[in-house]
Amino acid sequence: MSNVEVPPRAVQTLGAVQGDLTVGDLAVVKGEGTPPKLTVAGTVHCRGDCTFECSLSAQSLVGDGYIVVKGDLEIKEHVKISNGYGFHWGAHAKTQLAVEGNMHARTVDVDSKLSVGKDLEADDVDVGGRLEVRGNTKTQTVDVGGSFSATGEVEAQSIDVGGSVHIDSKVKLEKLEVGGSAKVAGGRIGDIDVGGSFSSGDSLEFNSIDVGGAVRLAGKNVGGDIDVGGVCKVEGDLQFGNIDVGGVVEISGSGKGKSINAGGVVRVGGSLQLEGKIEVGGKVDVGGDLTAYDLDVGGRARAKSITATTNVDVGGSTATVSGVTASKVRIGRRGEVIGPIRANEVQIEGRARVEDVYARTIHMEARSRARNVYGENIIIESDCQITGELLYTRDLQTERDVYFAKPPQKVDKLPQQS
Repeated sequence: MSNVEVPPRAVQTLGAVQGDLTVGDLAVVKGEGTPPKLTVAGTVHCRGDCTFECSLSAQSLVGDGYIVVKGDLEIKEHVKISNGYGFHWGAHAKTQLAVEGNMHARTVDVDSKLSVGKDLEADDVDVGGRLEVRGNTKTQTVDVGGSFSATGEVEAQSIDVGGSVHIDSKVKLEKLEVGGSAKVAGGRIGDIDVGGSFSSGDSLEFNSIDVGGAVRLAGKNVGGDIDVGGVCKVEGDLQFGNIDVGGVVEISGSGKGKSINAGGVVRVGGSLQLEGKIEVGGKVDVGGDLTAYDLDVGGRARAKSITATTNVDVGGSTATVSGVTASKVRIGRRGEVIGPIRANEVQIEGRARVEDVYARTIHMEARSRARNVYGENIIIESDCQITGELLYTRDLQTERDVYFAKPPQKVDKLPQQS
C-alpha cells in the first residue's frame, strides 16, 4: 500500500491511490477517465483549500480548508472538515465542503458549511453553520447550528437546527426541532418543535406541533395535538387532537378534533366538530355547524348551529340560523342570541336579549328580553320584556314591572320545538 502526496499549489492528475492521499493548500487534483474519477483506498487528507476536478471515492475524507469536489463524492466511512489549517492558510475565512454532484457517506461533520449540488445520503450529518442540498436528502440525523435548505425531498429520523429550515419538497421525518423558523412543502413529520414559526405549503400528517410563534398549514392536514403561542392558520381542512393557542385559530375549511383552547379568536370557514370542550377568550366564528361537548366563549359566538352535550356559556352575542342546543345555556350580561335556544336549563343574564327559548327551567334576570318563552318552570325578574307569548306547564314566578305582549298561559303541553 503506497501513500501519495500532492504538494501545495500543484496540479496533478490521478486515477487511483492504493493508500492515503494528502493534498496541500491550493492544490488541484484531476481524475482519469470519462467522466473523470479518482479512487482512494485509504483516507484523503486536505491541508488547506483543495479542489478535485473529478468525482472522488475514498474510505474517509479529512480536511481543514475550503474543499471543492466537481463531481460525486463517495466516502465509505466519515467526512470531517474542521476549522484548522485552512482557516489560517486558505483563501477563505471559514471551512467549507462543496460537492457539485451526489454525496454519500456514513457520517459527515463539517464545522462551517456543506453544499451538495445533487443528492445527499448519509447516516449522520453534523454541520456547524449552513447545510444546502439541491437534490434529495436521505439520512438518519441532521444537526445544523445555523440553517438547512433543501430543494428535493428530505427523509430523516430527526432534524435539529438552531436557526432556520427551508425545504421546497415533501418531507418524511420522525422529529423536527428548530430554534427559529421552519418551512416545508407537506409530507409527514412525527413531532414538530419550533421556537419561531412553522409553515407547510401542502397537506401534512403529524403527531404533534409545538411552536412558539405562528403555524401556517395548507391542504388536508391530519395530526395530533397543536400548541402555539401566537397564531395557527390553516388554508384547508384540519383534523387534530387538542389545540392550545394563545392568539388566533383560523381554518378556511372544516375542523375536526378533540378540543380547542384559544386566548383570542377562532374562525372556521366550514363546520367544526369537537369531542371535548371549546374555550375561547374572544370570539368564535364558524361558517357551518359547531358541535362540542362543552362551549365557553368570553365574547361573541356565530355558527349555522351550535350544539353542545353539556353547557353553552357565551359572554357576548350569539348568532345562529338553526339555533343553540345544549343541556345548559348561559347568555351573559348584555348578550344577544339570534336563533332559537333549546336546553334543559337556560339562564339569561341582565339586559340580555334572546328570541325563542325552549327549556325545562328558564331564568330571566332583570331587564332581559325574549320573544317567545316555552318552559316547565320559569322565573322572570323585574323589568323584563316578553314580546311574543309565554307558555308554561308547572310554575311561573315573576317580579315587578314585567312586560307581557300577551298574558302568560299555563298549558298541559308545550308546542313542538321548531
